[in-house]
Amino acid sequence: MSSTADTSPTAHHTDTALERYYQFHSHIYDATRWSFLFGRESVLMRAACVSKPQRILEVGCGTGRNLAGLRRRFPEAEITGVDLSEQMLAIAAKKVKDDKTTLLRRSYSEPVHQDGKSFDLVLFSYALSMFNPGWEQAINAAWEDLAEGGCIAVVDFSDSYFSWFRNWMGVNHVRMEGHLWPYLGQKFAPLLDERFAAYGGVWNYGIFIGRKQA
Repeated sequence: MSSTADTSPTAHHTDTALERYYQFHSHIYDATRWSFLFGRESVLMRAACVSKPQRILEVGCGTGRNLAGLRRRFPEAEITGVDLSEQMLAIAAKKVKDDKTTLLRRSYSEPVHQDGKSFDLVLFSYALSMFNPGWEQAINAAWEDLAEGGCIAVVDFSDSYFSWFRNWMGVNHVRMEGHLWPYLGQKFAPLLDERFAAYGGVWNYGIFIGRKQA
């Protein structure tokens, strides 16, 4: 496994509100997120049904939970994880210890692939709803990072009928306005685009899998 800090002008390593948020939450993330980050196993399973990737990128890889799941499903793939939080990547580095996995500390406002080595699969797991601003740029960057015919896989919060819940999630840097799915459907040919109720409809989350086409 290799770890790289991006020092280019586009890498925002300032002490942002989101980074400060994860300075605390990185320590309790894996112990608490199982109770409301639904669909993470399902999106990996469904992505594996439509893609046999050789090169994979996870944006917002956090503590590396999904990186480990990707490695189990795609043992021969080259995997890259990108995250802005130094604390989260430090935890991920302890979970992922193979020479085919690379961790990058950087923002994701532009593509990360180099030397024409584009990706076959780009995964966003509960990341895009926290990119405010920046979610559109991240989706556009994923389109650029994908090879022709490659797939994007997204699982994320969608929306809630309850303003108090939307406001509370906003305090936690999450935007819940159903804004991700129409844009994803415009950029990629949808293979799966579904919404699911959580806790009897307190909120909805979504799974989207789409293919890059010219």
